[in-house]
Amino acid sequence: MSIESTSIAAGSWSTAGDLPVAMEWQGQYDGAVLLADGRVLIAGGSGPQYRAMGAAALFTPRSNKWLPTTSLSHERALHSLTRLTDGTVIAAGGGGVGAGQFPSVGLKTVERFNPVLEKWTPTGELIEPRLSHSATLLADGRVLVAGGLTVRSPDSQGTTTSAELYDPIAGTWSTTGAMTDPRSNHQAALLRDGRVLVIGGQRYTGTGDVANLALCEIYNPSTGLWTPTGSLTSPRSLHTATLLRDGTVFVTGGGWPGMVADWAYNAHSDWTTERYDPATGRWSRTEDLPSARTFHRAVALGSGRVLIVAGGNGPTLYAGYRSTAVYDPINRTWTPGAGLHTGRWAATAAELTDGRVIVTGGIENLAWDQPIDESTLTPSTEILTP
Repeated sequence: MSIESTSIAAGSWSTAGDLPVAMEWQGQYDGAVLLADGRVLIAGGSGPQYRAMGAAALFTPRSNKWLPTTSLSHERALHSLTRLTDGTVIAAGGGGVGAGQFPSVGLKTVERFNPVLEKWTPTGELIEPRLSHSATLLADGRVLVAGGLTVRSPDSQGTTTSAELYDPIAGTWSTTGAMTDPRSNHQAALLRDGRVLVIGGQRYTGTGDVANLALCEIYNPSTGLWTPTGSLTSPRSLHTATLLRDGTVFVTGGGWPGMVADWAYNAHSDWTTERYDPATGRWSRTEDLPSARTFHRAVALGSGRVLIVAGGNGPTLYAGYRSTAVYDPINRTWTPGAGLHTGRWAATAAELTDGRVIVTGGIENLAWDQPIDESTLTPSTEILTP
């Protein structure tokens, strides 16, 4: 494949090998995972017509190519992928989404990937089936799964407050304290002191509508209990949350058209950003994004800065963004980044061990009156060299 690049002060993107199959990831924790050996794993996601996929692939930075690996035993989307301290990866929950169904009933099944053998094996099942949940690796090596959508009745779903802990040694799940508020499509951040901050999300109202949340809470692994903390200045879901070097948490974008703070109506996605101070338990508005953005990704760079890449603007999401932006948390400023060759939303991204950044997959464009097909999904991959 020929290599193209566009260069500006913030770096340049070059094309790399395509994914074996075009996919997209609309969840918060279902995207690419950087392995201990420097490769990148993708497993599951959505394909044409929102169909859940079981395909898995590994990206090797030295060759800049993807190669298929053993597929998941269960097709799943809106699941979570979490790398454990021993280097293995667990795929938990998600939906077995069929054509024309989005989302579907959540799964209880969990699979564990051995990168050396390139093999998935079943591990302990979730106590409650769920999708669109959060998954956080705790300091002690356990995994906290919280919230999401779960079965409410044989023909309906609801947002849940339940949370579970995975013990990687025993390979089992156990219940822990329930959250104060039910939520899905939220974010979770592991704080420096080992607690977990859960941020915003959506709550299904039972009338077919969803409400974005400003409510946040903190999980204490020592007690297994949740405590409410300061609320966001703007309700949001499908946002990003990044732990900065100073211990604060940086949130960007997300949301959907609707009412925002001070009874103002927002006709687009959210362009605002906020920072959470664990010492005070409060959120404060900080520098706005250059443009409204949802279904985007935030990558914490080795330099301490944050790269915002891909995404789009609701409600249409007709085309994914090529533009990127870099946030400097010390100077609190945004700098335009190099533009992607292919605009995309619901893509996935990760920083490689050599400091480069990979972006792959996603949706190029979408007409809401027609189902997603091969033409709207992209298998393309791009690499940012700072």
